[in-house]
Amino acid sequence: MDDRTQVLTARIVELQLEHRDLDAAIERLAVDTAVDELRLKRMKKRKLQLKDHIVALQMQLIPDIPA
Repeated sequence: MDDRTQVLTARIVELQLEHRDLDAAIERLAVDTAVDELRLKRMKKRKLQLKDHIVALQMQLIPDIPA
């Protein structure tokens, strides 16, 4: 593994951890009847952004295939 691959892999792991933590927090808030809906929506939006970022980084790890 080269340095770039290691950096990308480490960043993906960090983002996946944040995504899981956010998912757990969203689940806890969703069962609370006095939940702040705006906060919950922002958390869900952040979770989607994280997922998109993770996919983008994973795509960078895939080598280009010559046509």
